[in-house]
Amino acid sequence: MRLLYQFPTWMQHLYRGVTWRRDTGVSASKTVYLTFDDGPIPEATPEILDILGQYGVKATFFVVGDNILKYPHIYARMCEEGHRIGNHTMHHIKGTRYSLDEYLKDEDACAQVIGSQQAATGSQPRLADTMLFRPPYGKMTYRQKRAILERGYEIVLWDVLTHDYNARYTPERMMDIVRRYTRPGSIINFHDSIKSCDRTIRVLPQVIEWLFEQGYAIQTL
Repeated sequence: MRLLYQFPTWMQHLYRGVTWRRDTGVSASKTVYLTFDDGPIPEATPEILDILGQYGVKATFFVVGDNILKYPHIYARMCEEGHRIGNHTMHHIKGTRYSLDEYLKDEDACAQVIGSQQAATGSQPRLADTMLFRPPYGKMTYRQKRAILERGYEIVLWDVLTHDYNARYTPERMMDIVRRYTRPGSIINFHDSIKSCDRTIRVLPQVIEWLFEQGYAIQTL
């Protein structure tokens, strides 16, 4: 069952060069990272941003380029409110079904949209020195992984999967996953998507309050 929520160490070693959690060190403060995939969309992202704002929390959003083009005002709000942006491809494609060239073209298209929206709206996405990339579905080939790393990205996966996209998972079950598997440096995976929005919006305040009660700081990647 652990594999469903948190990839074991031996499997993480097979994907060298990919970030599963932030190694904060023994003496570091308790820090975790909330991440959201697949947005921006009007059904989920604005309310998630409202919740984050209420608690003074900044998160990392792995955005789909096509959704940025459809909802540039929501994307601009993400940037204006200080959340960090990562590339999640242009069309949310599963790497194992595409050639290397096709995959890189889709990644590049998303990167260009992120840049063009910055110029069009004046919004400054938090890209920092290292660009972030998360493969949709967490799946990509070895060649795709190597090529994305060579382009200067940090590939970020997660070590706590909430399953918010799965209708069989109640908010209570999601909360239990967070309690059981979160540790210093954890990268917690949520989605701002149609499939997940109701469960994510219901459980997110509970997650944030529990993290604060446990003494965790929540930061962007």
